Amino acid sequence: MRVSRWIVSQLFLALCLELLAVQVSWAQGSVQVVPESNHDVSASLGAMTASPAQDGPEPRMIPLHHRPHTPKHGQIDPVIQSWLGPLVSTTTASNGDGIGETGWAPSDSNGAVGATQYVQWVNAQFAVYDKASGALVYGPVAGNTLWSGFGGPCETTNDGDPIAQYDKAANRWVMTQLANVSYGPPFYQCIAVSTTSDATGGYYRYAFTFSNLNDYPKLGVWPDGYYLSANMFAKSGANYAYVGPDVCALNRNAMLAGKSASMQCFQLTNFYYSLLPSDLDGSTAPPAGSPNYFLSLATNSLSLWKFHVDWTTPGNSTLTGPTNIPVAAYNEGCSGGTCVPQPGTTQQLDSLGDRLMYRLAYRNFGDHESLVANHSVTANGVVGIRWYELRSLGSSPSVYQQGTYAPDSNYRWMGSIAMDQAGDIAVGYSVSSGNVYPAVRHTGRVPSDAPGTFEGESSMVEGSGSQSFSRWGDYSGMAIDPSDDCTFWYTNEYLQSSGSWSTRIASFKFGSCGTTTTVPTAPTGLVATPGNAQVSLSWNASSGATSYNVLRSATSGGSYSRIGTPTATSFTDSSVTSGTPYYYVVQAVNSAGTSSNSNEVSATPQPATAPAAPTNLTASGARRKINLSWTQSTSAGVIQNKVYRSTTGISGSYLLLVTLSATTSFSDSNISRWQTYYYMVTAVSSSGSSPYSNPASAASR
Repeated sequence: MRVSRWIVSQLFLALCLELLAVQVSWAQGSVQVVPESNHDVSASLGAMTASPAQDGPEPRMIPLHHRPHTPKHGQIDPVIQSWLGPLVSTTTASNGDGIGETGWAPSDSNGAVGATQYVQWVNAQFAVYDKASGALVYGPVAGNTLWSGFGGPCETTNDGDPIAQYDKAANRWVMTQLANVSYGPPFYQCIAVSTTSDATGGYYRYAFTFSNLNDYPKLGVWPDGYYLSANMFAKSGANYAYVGPDVCALNRNAMLAGKSASMQCFQLTNFYYSLLPSDLDGSTAPPAGSPNYFLSLATNSLSLWKFHVDWTTPGNSTLTGPTNIPVAAYNEGCSGGTCVPQPGTTQQLDSLGDRLMYRLAYRNFGDHESLVANHSVTANGVVGIRWYELRSLGSSPSVYQQGTYAPDSNYRWMGSIAMDQAGDIAVGYSVSSGNVYPAVRHTGRVPSDAPGTFEGESSMVEGSGSQSFSRWGDYSGMAIDPSDDCTFWYTNEYLQSSGSWSTRIASFKFGSCGTTTTVPTAPTGLVATPGNAQVSLSWNASSGATSYNVLRSATSGGSYSRIGTPTATSFTDSSVTSGTPYYYVVQAVNSAGTSSNSNEVSATPQPATAPAAPTNLTASGARRKINLSWTQSTSAGVIQNKVYRSTTGISGSYLLLVTLSATTSFSDSNISRWQTYYYMVTAVSSSGSSPYSNPASAASR
């Protein structure tokens, strides 16, 4: 049979497109080594002259560049949480205002917490607060004060996109922002690493340059480097063309010592957008040799890269990826653009729904590693927070749990997420609607909560005004206190009155974090009872367990999958097929971890079998009644007996007379004198109704 050349070409094209749609892990080009353009060591902040805030409009008023793709619309979100639930089980430790309106927008509010201080940095200014009292220790001052006396654009321009970080392993502050945005190229990334744990002390200061604008930079702390991502734009006159994301590793060891440093960068194509570097929380480092992970959004999936840096032989450094991680279908918040309503105005706010929101928080629990991330999605006609916990990072990265928090008619976006040492997760975000002024709230979960769900939200501060322009965010900051590895610190913007933004800083923790809890022992006494297209399981309680994992396999000792997370000691599996054997184990869970498996049991559900019929039915006439008695069905599980009666003979038409709880006798008093009545009885169980018993008859008197 002849096939036209056109058909062949179309089939080939379709195959190519299909292959392109599947993201395959591969090494990304060659590394570029970027030496510092300058470095020095500063005096303490108190000994330096505070720089004035830069005059004029924000130099970064570049239109938001959205991901180079067509967003999905109208997809059903299968993991939406449309209920609030009980109030989140956190206790607030501190809650107060941070830096207010600086004349720049958006605020880019973020912060970090150290041994004794909290540092907040917004566009144009930063400030240092005492962690215990909340008192202002230093500032607010212009961001470029950190580079006073440094020389060059890091000192003379103050171009924002700031990030405040705390290197928990080294007890150092890491501060970075842009410079020379209006006058580049070159464009600058200015980085300052404190010489001690005191944010008001001296800093080792560095400047690195790019030929393209390094917009929206994000910084993560890792044992072998400080990892940086940025969206790169080529400048031509007043126009900017998107080039693609740059991912870089900066020499942490050199910068902690104040020595000459370099960074190693990989440039990705403009098919990708806005990667986040993983950022280490907790005192347990990643496994030896672990790469830094970079994550970004893809269509109904996440893209994961692994950055291995080699400071001795840069040519051996690799960026491998992306690995495609499928997630539940979603629609980008506001299709990645602007749609968040406010009271009293038609002005809507930016969602930044086309990207993951800072940070990509990493934690090593010993028995597993976790990454948590979030972004905004449209669901149920509003914008909500889609969040993920990823595991198996070093082998086959996958989604451990996910959810979309959209519990009512308010819009939620601009989130930041983190996880404490107990596995509790908290996310802070902005909230707004046509009836709610932009506010700051948070929610969270503990490990015993149902997977993919959050508890009810708590308000940090409610707004009292609407904004007259769209730019909001562009990010907020959730950090974990290194002193106890339990307390969350969150900052975001809101409005005390229309037109001027303010910021809020709050800290809170879950009550169970930091308490001495041991992993529960494995459940015992697991029993499986087969039924009709179901298997009922029961087991003995494990001391200290707050919930259980029910696991099932198609083979004995085989690969188990979790099918339920009950808090009780019983569970019914209704997703089975009669005639097929199934194997089960149960694990006990609490905030300290998950037990080993219980004993394994198996069961083969069977089709329903109706009970046997009752026997030996007899009928005897008495005055104005007929007495019946019978021998009950020999089948187990009989719960009822039904009595049928006829007036037209043994072979006549029988009608249901009465339904009884399981018994062996009945007196029929609804009769006429001198009339003969005919009877039969059935037995009823959960599997159905039996055949009729033998007939019996009697005449009334």
